[in-house]
Amino acid sequence: MVVRGNCFCICDSGTCNWWFFMGNCRSGNPTDNIIVNHDFYKGLYSWHPNCCNGFIVSANSGNRVGLSPKSGGNYAVIKNRTEHWQGLEQDITSKISPGSTYSVSACVGVSGPLSGSTDVMATLKLLNHGSGASYMFIGKTSVSKGKWEMVEGIFSLPTVPNQVIFYLEGPPPGVELLIDSVVIRCPSSSKSESTSIGCSAVGDEVIINPQFENGLSNWSGRGCQVVLHDSMADGKILPETGKFFASASERTQNWNGIQQEITGRVQRKLAYNVTAVVRIFGNNVTTATIQATLWVHTPDRGEQYIGIGKVQATDKDWVQLQGKFLLNGSPSRVIIYLEGPPPGTDILVNALSVKHAEKIPPLPPPIIENPDYGVNIVTNSQLSDGTDGWFPLGNCNFSAASGSPKILPPMARDSLGVHEPLSGRYILVKNRTQTWMGPAQMITDKLKLFLTYQVSAWVRIGSGASGPQNVNVALGVDNQWVNGGQAEIKDRRWHEIGGSFRIEKQPLKVMVYVQGPAAGVDLMVAGLQIFPVDRVARFKHLARQTDKTRKRDIILQFSGSESSSLFGTSVTVMQTQNSFPIGSCINRTNIENEDFVDFFVKNFNWAVFGNELKWYWTEPQRGNFNYKDADDMLALCQNNKIETRGHCIFWEVQSTVQQWIQALNKNDLMKAVQNRLTGLLTRYKGKFRHYDVNNEMLHGSFYQDRLGKDIRTYMFKTANQLDPSATLFVNDYHVEDGTDTRSYPEKYIEQILDLQQQGAPVGGIGIQGHIDNPVGPIVCSALDKLGVVGLPIWFTELDVSSLNEHIRGEDLEVMLREAFAHPAVEGVMLWGFWELFMSRDNAHLVDAEGEINEAGKRFLALKHEWLSHAHGRIDIQGQFEFRGFHGTYVVEVETESNKVSRTFVVDKGDSPLVVSIDL
Repeated sequence: MVVRGNCFCICDSGTCNWWFFMGNCRSGNPTDNIIVNHDFYKGLYSWHPNCCNGFIVSANSGNRVGLSPKSGGNYAVIKNRTEHWQGLEQDITSKISPGSTYSVSACVGVSGPLSGSTDVMATLKLLNHGSGASYMFIGKTSVSKGKWEMVEGIFSLPTVPNQVIFYLEGPPPGVELLIDSVVIRCPSSSKSESTSIGCSAVGDEVIINPQFENGLSNWSGRGCQVVLHDSMADGKILPETGKFFASASERTQNWNGIQQEITGRVQRKLAYNVTAVVRIFGNNVTTATIQATLWVHTPDRGEQYIGIGKVQATDKDWVQLQGKFLLNGSPSRVIIYLEGPPPGTDILVNALSVKHAEKIPPLPPPIIENPDYGVNIVTNSQLSDGTDGWFPLGNCNFSAASGSPKILPPMARDSLGVHEPLSGRYILVKNRTQTWMGPAQMITDKLKLFLTYQVSAWVRIGSGASGPQNVNVALGVDNQWVNGGQAEIKDRRWHEIGGSFRIEKQPLKVMVYVQGPAAGVDLMVAGLQIFPVDRVARFKHLARQTDKTRKRDIILQFSGSESSSLFGTSVTVMQTQNSFPIGSCINRTNIENEDFVDFFVKNFNWAVFGNELKWYWTEPQRGNFNYKDADDMLALCQNNKIETRGHCIFWEVQSTVQQWIQALNKNDLMKAVQNRLTGLLTRYKGKFRHYDVNNEMLHGSFYQDRLGKDIRTYMFKTANQLDPSATLFVNDYHVEDGTDTRSYPEKYIEQILDLQQQGAPVGGIGIQGHIDNPVGPIVCSALDKLGVVGLPIWFTELDVSSLNEHIRGEDLEVMLREAFAHPAVEGVMLWGFWELFMSRDNAHLVDAEGEINEAGKRFLALKHEWLSHAHGRIDIQGQFEFRGFHGTYVVEVETESNKVSRTFVVDKGDSPLVVSIDL
């Protein structure tokens, strides 16, 4: 023991723990610690042995159980334990504040019939009247006889239950539990040097021994061996930083790697950045993906695997892996590990760091000078100067010819309005020997960052094509391919191509070119236009459309005992909820985060589950069912009167189908399909308003290929028989943006009509809406075409992505306004809103720790805009008239004698709605 003033240090196995000593307090500042009699100076006062016995050993009583008091004072011995959970407890209910984070540090040991080591755990028992007990794991440590160890951890309670009991438990029955001292404090108080766990601050390192300065201390292999090196490969591999690196070797599975347990060192609802310096070695593998993963064990004995980040590593150089994670709940165990390369290939790690993420200021809104909306940036688009400004891409020939359409393509016409006719001239490309050959033009100097450009052209192909041909307007942006729009051509007619793009980083060069038909097929291109779109002008147009589609004239007719004197009485009308469905995707872990739940229930009236209803989640192995996650999420929605979509019963894309299903023969697969339908729809009959029956049938055909074309109709028919109340949807992506020839609107319509002709009760059209740089007229064109089918259209998985939050918000506004203004659209589901819990990066509206970003503010502003409010006075007929959105309203009337409030609902309708208000 080393003493310095009023501090002393006890060193065990090279580890030095400094303790603050003041009066009777040996394990922390007494003004911070919420534990009463934390050092057993007053015996077992305020402590309670739980179904066992306890006594105190003091410094003067001798070494009665094989250990001297660590701090020279008293310690408690808990004996006659017959269960693992028996130990020492203290009621701390009155000391806990909701939302505060508390750090725990307890000095513990063991004695008795024990060989090797055992775990000692710190736990909270939470009691609520009428709902029994629940338990929260705080932290644990491995303890062997003859040595004191520290149990450390953190906890936070969003609400304080009727009773909160802290206790220590864990060793096997018959083993005595020794407790020297316990500290629980709120880290917002002055920091005590006795406690190594406090609030996560920016810059605090979570990983112990992150650069292997202490060898492999705190590191272990996950199903493999871990070896420390200062060099490898005869000195060719050296650390990039520091003196050492580690290798995970003898790997036999992709998931084998190097790991460290970080239980108790990370807090829930805080975001952490992860950085690792890695490379690969051996097995003749030159490149492989290395992934950082979090393994989380939950208090209910469930487990989660959270992907943090990945990088393409090589055997030549060290590369940096970066990622970010957040824990919604309070896990019982957390391990971070690296995995990924094929078996036999070593993972080399020079450093791994986990730190609380800094808040990065958002990018400012882009300033665009002279945007020149509607001005075509393509040189000589009309070919009035022959082919000047154009060049052939590849060894092909091209020339100008006449005979193309003279009208603008419809989507461009919707954006540009009245426009001079096209010239009727086109570029004819011949002698094409590769699909990418076609006309090209450099446009680098004509583009402006952050502007959204619409692409429009007429295209046609020559004779000689065998089957449908894909024609694409493409951009080469610093040698990266960018999709400007595609069309599938089956005949010799002219076809419209419509698309869009945006560039957010300054490029060195940008080339536009038209490509696509098979080699030997002539290509014709007319009237290529690339122009920036004026979104504000479009929004004004949509506001007029919205007024027609989503509003109604309302007449409030007042009556009552004072009706004769109501003339001139003040009336205030406030809309409390718009009835248009705007929902969001949620995940099971999200509902453990009360901040997420609060934003969700306040701002959405529908929900869809990200994965928890999919077959691979509910039956990952044959006969092994998991409906608990979906049940929990459904209960949350029902308790908050939020409607739900069922996504999805089946998924046609083979890569999403479980291996055990893929391995079935035809008869067994058919039985599995029948069991899936019966099990899911019987269990949840009447609980999901919609079902996506067979997801992405335009992009996959797993079930159809194995069970025949009729299987799709069978799925719809059987689902309808099992739950007639649910509306059954088709659901697919890239229907609305012109970028995918597999799923353009005409092809989607063909699929829907074919299903209906076979008797499938298709009741709705799902457009997923994973879109980039949306252009209103292109989206609207798809909606117009699909609307002819006469089925309700929903955007089922809407998200937009941009690093700049202002641009992201603008993109989202485009999509929401287009949907809200279109009469065929009956609902919009966002594919999430919370950072780290979305399928796309830079798509969130709320950051990981709950701060609403600029895109989120734009979303909330739109929701506010779509609430109607009116104020005025009752007229001579006893009426008050206004025009408002469909939904729920509250009207307040102030008469001479009192103030009266009434609620009413405005439904869809063309004629004025008369609402009788009896005062």
